[in-house]
Amino acid sequence: MPSPRSLRASVAAPATALALLAPLTACGGSAGADADAAELTVYSADGLKSEDGSGFYDKVFAQFTKRTGIKVKYVEGGSGEMVQRLAREKSNTKADVVVTLPPFIQQADGKGLLATYRPQGSEGVAAGDKDPAGKWTAVVNNYLCFIHNTDKARTPPKTWDDLLDPRYKGKLQYSTPGVAGDGTAVLVKALHDFGGKDAAMAYFKRLQENNVGPSSSTGQLAPKTDKGELVVANGDVQMNYATMKSMPRLGIFFPAGPAGKPTTVALPYAAGLVRNAPHADNARKFLDFLLSDDVQQQVSTVGGGFPARSAVRADGPDAKALAEIMKGVEIVRPDWQDIEKNLASYVSAWKEATGS
Repeated sequence: MPSPRSLRASVAAPATALALLAPLTACGGSAGADADAAELTVYSADGLKSEDGSGFYDKVFAQFTKRTGIKVKYVEGGSGEMVQRLAREKSNTKADVVVTLPPFIQQADGKGLLATYRPQGSEGVAAGDKDPAGKWTAVVNNYLCFIHNTDKARTPPKTWDDLLDPRYKGKLQYSTPGVAGDGTAVLVKALHDFGGKDAAMAYFKRLQENNVGPSSSTGQLAPKTDKGELVVANGDVQMNYATMKSMPRLGIFFPAGPAGKPTTVALPYAAGLVRNAPHADNARKFLDFLLSDDVQQQVSTVGGGFPARSAVRADGPDAKALAEIMKGVEIVRPDWQDIEKNLASYVSAWKEATGS
C-alpha cells in the first residue's frame, strides 16, 4: 500500500497520531449526525491509500463519489487503533465502515461494534474470508511478507535463523504484535512455523538482539527499508508490491521455518458496517461498491492485492507478477477466532520474551 499499516482484550495501543485525512467534526456520530448527508466515514488500517494519490482507496473513493455523489471521509491507523477508537466512540458513533486485518475484525465483532450486512457480491467470497453471521467480509485478499533492501542485502534471508545474523543488528524491525495487523501476523506465523508458543517465544527472545524496537504501523517500515535505514522488516504483499513502484530498493521474501518451506499467513482486508453508523445507507452502498466487478478488477492493477471474490480473475502484468511472488509459498490460514481469543496471552508472552 503506497501509504503503508496495525488482539487485544487488555493490550493498550500506543498513542500514535492517526492519519486523519478529513475532519470528523461534520459527522457528529449517532447522536447528532445528519443521516441524510451525502457522506460517510471510513476507519481503515493503512496500506490501501497512497500519499501521492495513486492508491487503491484514492481511485475507489473518487469513483464512488462520482457515481453516487457521496463523499468519503477517511481515518487511517493500525488495525488495533481503529478498533479501540470505535470502542471509545461507541456511545457517539462517528464511523460508518471499518476495514481492518484479522484478528481485529473479529475483535470488533466481539466488542459489539459491527452490524449485520451482507454486501452484494459477498456470496462470491470464500466462506473462510467472511463472517457466517454477516458481520464482515474480505474486500481485498492479502498475505504477510517480509521485505529487504536490495542494495544492502542482494540475497534476502531464506530462514528465520538467517534473521539472527549479527549483520542485521539495529537494521531489522517488525511491527508490534497486538497493535499492528501485520505484526500480529508475524507472531502467528512464528507460532505455526515453530510449532507452538514456547519455541516461538524463545526465537523472539533471540531476535530481539537485532530488533530496532516497536512500531505501531507496518507502513512506516517500507520507506526506512528503501532508504537503507533498515535492511529487513515485515510487511504484506499488497502494500509492499504497490510500494515497490515508488520504492525500487524493496524486495519481498518469505522466511522459512524449521521445516524448510517458505510460509505466509492469509491476511485479508475485511470490512464491516459499524453498528449505529450515522450514515448506514451510504455505508451499505459503499460496501456493495467495494465488491463490485469494476472495483474487484482494480484490486491487483491499482492496489497490488488479490480480489476477494473468487469469480473475479485478475489479469495483466500486475496479476502475473503477484502470482510469481506467491509461487511455492505455503499459505497458512489460521483460526482467527481462536487467535483472537488467545491473543492477549500470546502478546503477554511475547512482551516477556522480548522485554518490550
